[in-house]
Amino acid sequence: MKISLSDHFTFRKLLRFTLPSVAMMIFISIYGVVDGFFVSNFVGKTPFAAVNFIMPFLMILGAIGFLFGTGGSALIAKTMGEGDTEHAQRLFSMFVAVSLLLGLVISVLGILFLRPIAAFLGAEGQLLDDCVLYGRVILLANPALILQFEFQSFFVTAEKPQLGLAVTVAAGAANMILDAVLVAGLSLGLPGAAAATAASQCIGGLVPLLYFSRPNTSRLRLTRASFDGPALCRACLNGSSELMTNISMSLVSMLYNVQLLRYAGEDGISAYGVLMYVNMIFLAVFLGYSVGSAPVVGYHYGAQNRDELKNLLKKSLILIGLFSVAMLGAAEYLAEPLARLFVGYDRVLLDLTLRGFVIFSFSFLFAGISIYGSSFFTALNDGLTSAGIAFLRTLVFQIAAVIIFPLFWGIDGIWLSTVAAELLSACVTVFFLCRKRRQYGY
Repeated sequence: MKISLSDHFTFRKLLRFTLPSVAMMIFISIYGVVDGFFVSNFVGKTPFAAVNFIMPFLMILGAIGFLFGTGGSALIAKTMGEGDTEHAQRLFSMFVAVSLLLGLVISVLGILFLRPIAAFLGAEGQLLDDCVLYGRVILLANPALILQFEFQSFFVTAEKPQLGLAVTVAAGAANMILDAVLVAGLSLGLPGAAAATAASQCIGGLVPLLYFSRPNTSRLRLTRASFDGPALCRACLNGSSELMTNISMSLVSMLYNVQLLRYAGEDGISAYGVLMYVNMIFLAVFLGYSVGSAPVVGYHYGAQNRDELKNLLKKSLILIGLFSVAMLGAAEYLAEPLARLFVGYDRVLLDLTLRGFVIFSFSFLFAGISIYGSSFFTALNDGLTSAGIAFLRTLVFQIAAVIIFPLFWGIDGIWLSTVAAELLSACVTVFFLCRKRRQYGY
């Protein structure tokens, strides 16, 4: 049964509509972990630390895809809700064209300045060489990565979330197979792992580009792009929270790596890398649900259907609460097998990772509310509130905690800082949801 943005959503229909986006985000997170698994087990501990050390910077360079994907989707969905489909198509085409051009520029600059940036962050010796080797190969596919992130949102707005999931599965399968062949089979080391990831990103970004360029059965199609400065600015404001979230998370990860290098050496970076892999997979549930439900919120906001906005928010908060409790339980239960999967070959590193898991997993209780709240305000085209939540969650609270807490609790303070930051951001999100309810009628 086809589900449209204009429908009334029950729990069942809401889950069915958002499930492909959730699955897509989880799958992206899982195949993003594959490099780490193969590098750690088939290349070595220092290359594994290098992948985790440079990856936050690489994600910053691809984050513009979230800016145009979420911000553009909110504006496109609102425009469709107002009944102007032709204008929505033109906006869609402009966002794709602008992001692709920016992606090419960012790739060139990233390749040129990768080594001094990695050195500035603290990498040296073999760790520095491995960061540069891995990063430069990945950056060749950065324009495709930007498109991949962008199309995650556009597939939902086009009412084709299942197709978005299929593309993601294909890209992920390619990454896993190529990792097995290039790293485990042919022993190509870091270049092989990077090439596998770059190839998967090309599939994830270029296949949707081809689909939307041709006649299709979705609500969106690429047409002749025309520049619309005001619309571009509104989309950037709307999507600034998601951009801020991804950039801030990467900046904070860099700070975590610096602190861990100080308190626990390369083992600390490796342990944090394992926690971040699990964190990506678990938070993908919240992110996927937020991406999947945002166009629905945007459509009904554009149509001024306040009863449905109330319905969507109430049901979403209930689902987010259930997801949060389930994730805490799963994280505690799976801590040891997941840690052994990556670092079981080193007892000291394994013990460090397990200790981190026990503390860090409580952050899943609070993360979902602020992730969804930020996305909810983006869908309402309230980019300022959304960005405020994201800025406090991913940058201010995290930086303050990771600098202060280790002074009192050492390495445990680093793991605890994420829990504290997520709790504070959840409180801020609840405050904004209560304060804005009359303005938007939800």
